[in-house]
Amino acid sequence: MGQGTRRAGRELALKVLYSLYDHDTEIDGILDDFWANFRFSNDVLGEPMEETQVPLPGHVRLFAEALVRGVVDDLDHIDNVIAESSTNWALDRMARVDLSLLRLATHELMHDPDVPANVVINEAIEIGKRYGTKDTPPFINGILDKISRRLRVEK
Repeated sequence: MGQGTRRAGRELALKVLYSLYDHDTEIDGILDDFWANFRFSNDVLGEPMEETQVPLPGHVRLFAEALVRGVVDDLDHIDNVIAESSTNWALDRMARVDLSLLRLATHELMHDPDVPANVVINEAIEIGKRYGTKDTPPFINGILDKISRRLRVEK
């Protein structure tokens, strides 16, 4: 799977994780609802253009779902790792996009050893530039760097 494909999967996973704040249903229902209402275009991920709808590649959907399920299945542990590395920020005070992105990247750092930590962090920063505020990239970079260093020591 290429870098652009993985980025698309991460962006989709971020959108699903972000939407979890608004739902009390099981993850299967949330994913079904997300895919039923999602549109993919050649132009901008998730912002369809009238005439240029293209289908979402199956491997992108599978990658996004694997990321989401991984975060949801290990959410308490992921949140503990984030909390331990963000000593000046309580999770409930973080912006939704920032926390969702931290959860996604922390899951990858913890559970996908095939992806180098610097790649995970750089991807999170780039996605943060697109969906967060101007403060998102340095904020998530600092926390993910701490998490990455901590995980290296633990291994």
